[in-house]
Amino acid sequence: MNKVLGILGLLIFVCVATAIGNPKFLDPYNIQNTLNWTALFGIISIGVAFVIITGGIDLSIGSVIGLVGSLLPYLLVQKGVSIPVALLVVAGVSLAIGLVHGLLITRLRLQPFVVTLCGLLFYRGFARWLTADATQGFGGQYDGLRQLAIGKIPSPLQGFQIPVPFLILLGLAVIAGIFLNKTIYGRYLLALGRNEQAARYSGINTDRMVILAYVICSLCAGLGGVLFALDINSIQPAGHGDFYELYAIAAAVLGGCSLRGGEGTITGVVIGAAVMRVLYNSINLLGIPTQLEFAIIGIVILLGVITDELVKRFAARRRALAQHREAG
Repeated sequence: MNKVLGILGLLIFVCVATAIGNPKFLDPYNIQNTLNWTALFGIISIGVAFVIITGGIDLSIGSVIGLVGSLLPYLLVQKGVSIPVALLVVAGVSLAIGLVHGLLITRLRLQPFVVTLCGLLFYRGFARWLTADATQGFGGQYDGLRQLAIGKIPSPLQGFQIPVPFLILLGLAVIAGIFLNKTIYGRYLLALGRNEQAARYSGINTDRMVILAYVICSLCAGLGGVLFALDINSIQPAGHGDFYELYAIAAAVLGGCSLRGGEGTITGVVIGAAVMRVLYNSINLLGIPTQLEFAIIGIVILLGVITDELVKRFAARRRALAQHREAG
């Protein structure tokens, strides 16, 4: 809870500072746009959070988004496949990617970093080969399907509409939160991240849990890939989704997921994704050179992680001191 409150405080601070620096931040259209992009990145951040909680990492998220984002319009527009079949294909591809990652890590005992780094290269290259590196898009077709990404729901506030992807994010966050905190499998994932050997000795099928985490991550990346493609409507296989894995991992870590595993909340991850997008928005609105975007985001993330580590050490010292006093 303290981590969630801390990241929420950071989000409020960045919002207030940006609003003071440029009142356009509070413009309904800007808030609406920020919510939309927060939702898209929040979805893939939730997926990678499950992997990080187990003590793993997934570097292939951006390439999965690029592959799925290229594959969907390729199937619909060029191959004339029906919408349900195309969605099933991209969902199946996403699931298969997660399954392969999990099996390589658990059966062959390969390092997650190596497996997903190879995936990052392979999926991007395969997407470029499949589409002959040609830009993909839906043109003026499939407007009904595109409402999943560009649709808006009227709200009581004048001039403000709720983006449909934000509602998808909220639904996914509720499901993920219940799964992680209220089901036995969620507790297994947390136990695995805290101590894999102890989890195995306690009877948990740790290999199955690792595979599950990577499947969830790839499915979320696939969903994100579909929504990004429907939103942008102009997908370049060579660059679509580049660095998105870094945004997702950063949002998860900033939201309280420990890279050592065993810690993390879905609420914190969603707020972390919001911080990342608000920071990006702030850089543009405050006239800060866009070349400094990654530098500023990197500094903020580093400060957040350092603060979290210092707070944990302080709390550990207080507990140790309290135990010493009780023993004395």
